[in-house]
Amino acid sequence: MKESWSAFNTFEHHFRPLVVIELAKNTKEETKEWLTQRIVDKKKNGGAQLLVKPLVKEDRGKIDGNQNVYLVGASHIRLLLGAETVGLVKECNDNSMRTFTYSSRNTFKDFADDNHDFLTMAERQYIIKHELENLRAKDERMIPGYPQAKLYPGKSIMRRLMTSGILLQIFPLHDTEELKKLQYTWYGQVKISYQPLDQIRCYFGETIALYFGFLEYFTFALVPMALIGIPYYVFAWEDYDKYVMFASFNLLWSTVILEVWKRCCAIMTYRWGTLLMKRQFEEPRPGFHGVLGINPVTGKEEPVYSSIKRQIRIYLVSLPFVCLCLYFSLYVMMIYFELETWALDFHEENESYFSKLMLFLPSIIYAIVIEMMNRIYRYAAEFLTSWENHRLESSHQNHLILKVLVFNFLNCFASLFYIAFVLFDMKLLRQSLATLLITSQILNQFVEALLPYWLQKRHNKKVKKRVYSIKVDTDLSLFEQVNLEKEMGTYLGTFDDYLELFLQFGYVSLFSCVYPLAAVFAVLNNITEMYSDALKICRVFKRPFSQPTANIGVWQLAFETMSIISVVTNCALIGLSPQVNALFPDSKTDLTLIVVLVEHILLALKFVMAFVIPDKPQDIQIKLARLEFESLEALKQQQMKLAAESLKEETHGEKKMN
Repeated sequence: MKESWSAFNTFEHHFRPLVVIELAKNTKEETKEWLTQRIVDKKKNGGAQLLVKPLVKEDRGKIDGNQNVYLVGASHIRLLLGAETVGLVKECNDNSMRTFTYSSRNTFKDFADDNHDFLTMAERQYIIKHELENLRAKDERMIPGYPQAKLYPGKSIMRRLMTSGILLQIFPLHDTEELKKLQYTWYGQVKISYQPLDQIRCYFGETIALYFGFLEYFTFALVPMALIGIPYYVFAWEDYDKYVMFASFNLLWSTVILEVWKRCCAIMTYRWGTLLMKRQFEEPRPGFHGVLGINPVTGKEEPVYSSIKRQIRIYLVSLPFVCLCLYFSLYVMMIYFELETWALDFHEENESYFSKLMLFLPSIIYAIVIEMMNRIYRYAAEFLTSWENHRLESSHQNHLILKVLVFNFLNCFASLFYIAFVLFDMKLLRQSLATLLITSQILNQFVEALLPYWLQKRHNKKVKKRVYSIKVDTDLSLFEQVNLEKEMGTYLGTFDDYLELFLQFGYVSLFSCVYPLAAVFAVLNNITEMYSDALKICRVFKRPFSQPTANIGVWQLAFETMSIISVVTNCALIGLSPQVNALFPDSKTDLTLIVVLVEHILLALKFVMAFVIPDKPQDIQIKLARLEFESLEALKQQQMKLAAESLKEETHGEKKMN
């Protein structure tokens, strides 16, 4: 049973800042006063019941620093009540995982009234973000001071402030001491060890921890492929009998690792509590706009946009644009093959060391062009997906991921398919695969981590000089920290990181039997990727808000789809081998039928393995079933209690009447 909010005093004079709110420089005073009042107001009055203060205070008529930056926090009791509201799952004293409730707080492991670390910092910041996002308009019809910024009952105030340009950003503050400890154990020492995933989860939340968990798991999963690939490369380059064995191992490997990952993911997310968290009702995304109407599900007033208009935008604008981009990608690919022909002719004419190096030049140029096209297309895809005006963030993300995956797949792999199945040139296929893989890895490391880190260090020096030039009557370290962090770039999530792993998985699973060293380079890249991504998220970007999640979402499906395509690709490559062709000298039709039959058998085997290997270990399945049983029993007991009380009241009423 939930506690009444009015029963608690959640105010504290001195509080620990957890979240920063930055308003536009020209924000009107009445808007600031109204917003801060709504943040501190009690829940019964429609407020968030949080704590807020400006970064610096007005002192004797003189204002020092930026008065448009506010620090938000909450009392310990308020955070515990918020943990119940968002449905956090914590470990109990009996080692089971249960949804936290304030009334039963003493049954949870490590709980004490004076233990302010019972909730991780990521959880505390997530609670504050949730409460701020659920700060809703009551009777207001506009943002005070901004008549054009319309409101209606139930509208999220923070989302309206952001879409109106009044609210610039909300971000969680770093804990400098905890960050130093995490940095030291994570990437501060050069050693071969597991990543501190539990510490990453406590500091950054489950979404970030799951990405690094998947990166670590995928790297270890690549090791067997790498170990087998090295002798194949050294001793059996043109031995197609062993090449068939390597392709068969590749197919089994790609299926097993994805199924085992589901189990590893379930173990981690059960321990973290997110496997049990109930999915909350999804609110309209901040960028969604439309005519004010009534939501038929909730009955609340909110913007409504015609699904027909959205479908017209998708099929008559977005789809043709994507097809045009795919055509352009194929056109660039044909230019690349012309360059390959030119380089080969140049080498045949000159036969020098320089001409040998020139053979790799077209592939290197093409790899750089591919990366540039992928990044330019990404911006276009984001613009189009926003223009389609999807109501929910999940729908927006799914459409964006589909657009990006289709283009990236064709852009990165079309040339390899063309070389393998049109030109039938295995030597060129090996060369192109090696060049594309290595060049893309080097470019990604430079663009995603090294360049932003260098730019951020230069920017930090400028900000520090500006901060020290201001005489501020407040904690200088906090003032400096906030000013440094608010100028940092925003971490846009794990999309690009998963996309990079997805393309890497494609290079390894689709054609690695032709170039066995692909897995070796992937392992080496991923080891450095762990360090560079850790550096990037700790030092380059603002700290992201925690987002509870139970799995890697749509990326699991993307990897499984790539695994299925790899079956078709490898079977076709085996069918093209001279040894297999020698078995069917007279009839190519028989060869095609047998290759298709083998492909179908392997696909069936993949699906059987996916079915046989359970997604969750048996002990976790039992624990989940027990919790479901206990929940149903508790609900039954509650219903019986209510029925008994109702019957008692009816009997009492009848006695009075008699």
